Amino acid sequence: MRKFLQKNGFAVLIVALLLTAAVSIVTALMPMDPLTDLAGIIATPFRAVATAVTSWAEGIWDYATEYESLKEENEALRLQVAQLEEENREATEALEENERLRELLELREKRSDFVFESATVTGRSVTSWSATLTISKGTAQGIEEGDCVITEAGYLVGVIGEAGTNWSTVVTIIDPDTSMGALVFSTGEDGLLEGDLTLMLEGACRLSYLSTDSAIAVGDEVLTSGLGGVYPSGLVIGTVERVETTSSGVELYAVLRPSADLENLEEVFVIKEFDIVE
Repeated sequence: MRKFLQKNGFAVLIVALLLTAAVSIVTALMPMDPLTDLAGIIATPFRAVATAVTSWAEGIWDYATEYESLKEENEALRLQVAQLEEENREATEALEENERLRELLELREKRSDFVFESATVTGRSVTSWSATLTISKGTAQGIEEGDCVITEAGYLVGVIGEAGTNWSTVVTIIDPDTSMGALVFSTGEDGLLEGDLTLMLEGACRLSYLSTDSAIAVGDEVLTSGLGGVYPSGLVIGTVERVETTSSGVELYAVLRPSADLENLEEVFVIKEFDIVE
């Protein structure tokens, strides 16, 4: 109906107006006598109908015109909202990039001994027995098996498990193959960072070989110890989420929540060289 009126509304309005004018003209030209009076009586209902049709047509025409105007206005507003959303996304991305660069600058200042290579995360693989990343750099850029991989903030992501010419596989810290020295920052206690099949499904890892009188507590930060000089010291691994007792009852272990957001990493940094701290 709306489409019909949009196409033919003007014609309907013209017909109604002509009908009203014709009835009025005929009534005005006829002399006032009984016959004329009778004609006026007969014409009155038609005149009322013509007036009603005219009003109806005008209303429909106004509605159709207003509808089109509102439709155009709505489309303009929709485009404006889309543009504002795009500008907001760009502003958010710019802020995030600035934050990454700031953290990277702080890392460079704090650990000037690090020589690292930036790389893009090109793939993720989480199975029931492993949790790895694939990155865009390899031996052609000086990356070797065993190199530590971190975020721009210095959070430990994992270790290079395999290096190709222009790609590498990162064994993340929640992978069951992970094993390296670690310490509790607040207490100085040493432990062993290990991946665990069960905890991997939670996105967590563990700090093992803690004594039963350990002072470790929920919320404590755990770092790499650097013992043996294989890995850099002071890299942030994560925080203690809970403390458990082993099945033997003679040791404690802590469940760690990684500080690195392993699921959403887009860029990482491979430490190719570092100073060994004795």
